[in-house]
Amino acid sequence: MDGKKPYYVTTPIYYVNDVPHIGHAYTTLACDVLARFMRLDGRDVKFLTGTDEHGQKVEKSARSAGMTPQAFTDRVSQNFRDLVGAMKFSNDDFIRTTEPRHVRACQALWQTLVDKGEIYLGSYHGWYAVRDEAFYGEDELTTTPTGRKIAPSGAECEWVEEPSYFFRLSAWADRLLAHYEANPDFILPPGKRSEVMAFVKSGLKDLSVSRTTFDWGIPVPGDDKHIMYVWLDALTNYITAAGYGDPAMAEDFSHWWPADLHMVGKDILRFHAIYWPAFLMAAGIAPPLRVFAHGWWTIEGQKMSKSLGNVIAPQALIETYGLDPTRYFLLREVPFGNDGDFSHRAMVNRLNGDLANDYGNLVQRVLSMIAKNLSGIVPEPGVLAESDRRLLDAADGLLGTVRAEIEVQAFHKALDAIWAVIGAANRYVDEQAPWALKKKDPPRMAAVLYVLAETIRHLALLTQPIMPDASARILDQLGVAADARQFANFGPVHALTPGTPLPPPQGVFPRFVEAAPTA
Repeated sequence: MDGKKPYYVTTPIYYVNDVPHIGHAYTTLACDVLARFMRLDGRDVKFLTGTDEHGQKVEKSARSAGMTPQAFTDRVSQNFRDLVGAMKFSNDDFIRTTEPRHVRACQALWQTLVDKGEIYLGSYHGWYAVRDEAFYGEDELTTTPTGRKIAPSGAECEWVEEPSYFFRLSAWADRLLAHYEANPDFILPPGKRSEVMAFVKSGLKDLSVSRTTFDWGIPVPGDDKHIMYVWLDALTNYITAAGYGDPAMAEDFSHWWPADLHMVGKDILRFHAIYWPAFLMAAGIAPPLRVFAHGWWTIEGQKMSKSLGNVIAPQALIETYGLDPTRYFLLREVPFGNDGDFSHRAMVNRLNGDLANDYGNLVQRVLSMIAKNLSGIVPEPGVLAESDRRLLDAADGLLGTVRAEIEVQAFHKALDAIWAVIGAANRYVDEQAPWALKKKDPPRMAAVLYVLAETIRHLALLTQPIMPDASARILDQLGVAADARQFANFGPVHALTPGTPLPPPQGVFPRFVEAAPTA
């Protein structure tokens, strides 16, 4: 460990019965931006994603495909690795729940819970949704005219009766509520915290944590007739990757745990904000510092559905709009935590408005004027006017503003702040009119263009986590060295050096042009 403050961020592990879609990309993108930001801000980052590969659904799907569960998961897990490459995610680890390290960690956690008297053998009878891998109370279900029982998620439930080990969840309600009260930012956004607290206050029942009716899972230590309930198995991935259960990795575990953030979709908040902290506290392990539940995306106003044929693959977005514009849109279009709607028109408006017209045009015209009027060399600023200092101060002050928003996962507010300075810079260009200063006051033209170039440097440093490729191209065109792109390089001490030759400018954000209709 290098003495840097650790930052451990995780996606949920994705169920291998799914094909990666915009929702998976959204969750992992949010974590990728956090990880990139924290690295640039001097933190020691661990960014984890992976796949959830056990359970009854996988066993059934493998059987339908004429494959063994392991062969099936090997194939489908690769789809999520491909998503990592396509979106240029910067994860440090990719975990699969079929790995030996994970089996070892799960069995270690189970044994600890048994030793502490938190797990007991009984029998289970109740309603179970295979699709959700979740148990539901009678009061949570609706009954169709044909008598089928439907969970709140829309999944069909079946009546299950079998021997089962139980976790004493009912004993943890008061301690969970005390934890929520003592740590008000443990669950974000605040509305989700209220939902979880209301659920816990309504009463918790002991949780069935093993199954005997199928065998694709991690065997219960000392009783191989049972396999672990898939959620106990899946949630443990977060401590597996930190080194839990491996004596040789004890130092790693103490460095990385507790995790700073579990990012999840709102549909799995209950598992992460109730079951998981209860398991951990019962085992004598600190809970994570935060669980953030984000919203869902609809497509052109409709819920994503295979039957509607509107499930969007991330690769299709990248091919149509480009990677960086896609990353930008997903985190700018809606307040993070709310539901959002993806539409072609909204995407084009962001691409052509925010990126091409605002940011891209600022960069292009400033660098073009330096190339044309100053032989492509960073100019001398001379004596700065009040208007110059005002813009530079706004750019320099961005880091603190953006850092505060990123720390609470308010990506849209961070981008609003960045675009406010982009807007101020564009107004400054129009007010100062450097093209008119070329003849009447060349030193003033040079000062104005220097102020603008230095403002763009700050903007490009800060947009690196969101749009890494585009930001790198901008920094390249400003002659900023690769080792001078950390946030420690913010401010006037690290300003552009007058006299530095710059490469010929090239556009970074081309406008999106609709294809002409074919006859």
